[in-house]
Amino acid sequence: MVLEHDSEQTEAGQIRQVALKVKAVAFGVVAETLSRQSLGATCHFTGFLTNTRNGKGVVFHVQDFKPI
Repeated sequence: MVLEHDSEQTEAGQIRQVALKVKAVAFGVVAETLSRQSLGATCHFTGFLTNTRNGKGVVFHVQDFKPI
């Protein structure tokens, strides 16, 4: 899946628009529960970042999530 983040952040006293898309994976019960969420649902995800198998990118491993 692909997770998307959009927000405004303050950096050095200035407002900055932040937009990011990151590849993500989930396994087991987390994947089953996540598959029942509506496409485009807003959620809070916890997990960890690691490199892709070929080492040329980043993937977020979802360990838990909560709809918001």
